[in-house]
Amino acid sequence: MKKLSTLVVTAVLLAGCLGDGDVSSARLPRYEAPAAASAPRVALVLGSGGPRGFAHIGVLKVLEEAGVHADLVVGSSVGAMVGALYASGLDAKTLERMAYDLNVMEFFEFKAISGGLATGRAVQDYVNRHVNGETLEQLKIPFAVATARERDRQLVIFNRGDTGLAVRAAAASPGQFEAVRIGNEKYIDGDEASPVPIHAARQLGAKVVIAVDVSAYEQDTPAGVPQAWVEKDARRAKQVRAEAAEADVMIHPNIGYYAGHTEEYRRRVIAAAERQTRAKMPEIRAALARAGVTLPPAPQSSAMARSPEAVASR
Repeated sequence: MKKLSTLVVTAVLLAGCLGDGDVSSARLPRYEAPAAASAPRVALVLGSGGPRGFAHIGVLKVLEEAGVHADLVVGSSVGAMVGALYASGLDAKTLERMAYDLNVMEFFEFKAISGGLATGRAVQDYVNRHVNGETLEQLKIPFAVATARERDRQLVIFNRGDTGLAVRAAAASPGQFEAVRIGNEKYIDGDEASPVPIHAARQLGAKVVIAVDVSAYEQDTPAGVPQAWVEKDARRAKQVRAEAAEADVMIHPNIGYYAGHTEEYRRRVIAAAERQTRAKMPEIRAALARAGVTLPPAPQSSAMARSPEAVASR
């Protein structure tokens, strides 16, 4: 027992000693305006939502099947995590396997036992490991991370520098994770500034924006949930509505109110997102056609490939 206690104390101390990134100044996340000649035709915007972000994989599966290729990926919070992996070249089926194999304990920090905030370093390491250490500008698909500056909650975009550190900042949810220092500023969850960063994609030159909102439907809010949840959901919905008109297509699967971490939950939300994306494919094809992007004909057997019905949950 004494040996176990010593190990726990050591782990807590080590977690507390982690730096805010431990990357060289040359790899610090930053923004650089893209060249006008490289303006993307199709941008995929992946929104915030914690475990609800597994639904993004269902969207990616259907878009890949239809031959939709993004020239730019923009992600906020969990959307930044999924987006980084996808932009690195991992396809949707690989991401789905990773989702089912994911052990949430990999992201657990002993620091949280005493009521402290997690550093998020495990998120940084997980992302960098799976993108093979590539920086944002080295990823196969141009990728931008949406985060929020802590002091004023203003949106900040990173498209250069350490991928894992940028994603860690974008997912640093207040109350759960420490703010992440990058240079002279601290950054928090992109959800605070732009849950679905559609405007950012337009500012980066996208001609067609396909946006994915995985937040709960406000009308599905159960009676008796904490008021803080109600207020956060209302704030998020207001922010999404403010940018929604700039999207050509908005995919908002109803995956229920409560979020979860089980494999059953992951399968359900991925399936729900697949169904919603397939329903949106005519709209997506029309938007791409207006921009001069031609897709292969829809396969006649697409309905047969649909996933079985799933019961939504949060």
